[in-house]
Amino acid sequence: MEKTITVFRGDGIGPEITACVLEILRAAGAGLAYEIFDVGEAEWQRNGALIPEAAYQSFEKNRILLKSPITTPIGKGFRSLNVTLRNKYDLYANIRPARSNTAVKTPFHDIDMVIFRENTEDLYVGIEEQIDENTVHATKVITRKASERIIRDAFQYARTHGRKKVTCVHKANILKMSDGLFLSIFQDIAREYPELETNDKIIDNTCMQMVMNPNQFDVLVMPNLYGDLISDLASGLIGGLGLLPSSNLGTGYAMFEAVHGSAPDIAGKHIANPTALLWSACMMLEYLKDFDSASRIRSAVDQVLAEGHVLTPDLGGHATTEEYRDAIIRRLG
Repeated sequence: MEKTITVFRGDGIGPEITACVLEILRAAGAGLAYEIFDVGEAEWQRNGALIPEAAYQSFEKNRILLKSPITTPIGKGFRSLNVTLRNKYDLYANIRPARSNTAVKTPFHDIDMVIFRENTEDLYVGIEEQIDENTVHATKVITRKASERIIRDAFQYARTHGRKKVTCVHKANILKMSDGLFLSIFQDIAREYPELETNDKIIDNTCMQMVMNPNQFDVLVMPNLYGDLISDLASGLIGGLGLLPSSNLGTGYAMFEAVHGSAPDIAGKHIANPTALLWSACMMLEYLKDFDSASRIRSAVDQVLAEGHVLTPDLGGHATTEEYRDAIIRRLG
């Protein structure tokens, strides 16, 4: 029996990479049906709605969303739809695995870290106040409820997946109350997992340590803003944002998306790398317990990356998005 999921095609390169990923899912025999919607800036310009009501209704019915990148204006315009969706459906756990691959030569090898980012509060609550014409205040929100559940999820993931260490990233030396609360909760929960090594690092030191010795990190957990920064840094260590997938999980809903943006500058040029969205789709398949399809796709992608003959330009190759897609499908058999 097919599982119906909701798909947001996004804008910029979103429609291109979405079409590519859906073709690979079909070729892999994933038992999925799709309800597909256009969302984002282009949809707003056409129809006056960033996300059509029917798209919300589809997600609320299906509970699973595969979402392509959506353009967010900088400094003006509408609020990030990513933030809107995470808050509307309480998608509190943003999980971003970063693993080395053979396609891109970097100074680092055997990186295998998983970043747990709290997804609903911190500065991303978007509370700003104009004090006067020269002063703006932004409010940082850290709560016990949100902190406990993301930290507990990180520890449980580490235990379930045979991980060895969990690191808390914070700025409690300066933000003694807000980040201090997050760190205190981490230390309390750590006592429930005596088999796991634990430590904590200040955010700026974490950034330095990641570019000097990233292999020291295993599972990391942190508030919202730091998770955004650290996961982009991690993507640079493994070859770029085109290789970093993510899941956004709540108690009733799950959204899977590439970490990178909509890249409007290369939209329509057929050179976009769909790997991050494809690996996000694999995380979705695993969430749905379709481990066979996910494993076959991951193996096919690994083969194409390892061979290095059919790669998109961001990976150092000259292949189009469609040529890269076809190379993966051929290795699916």
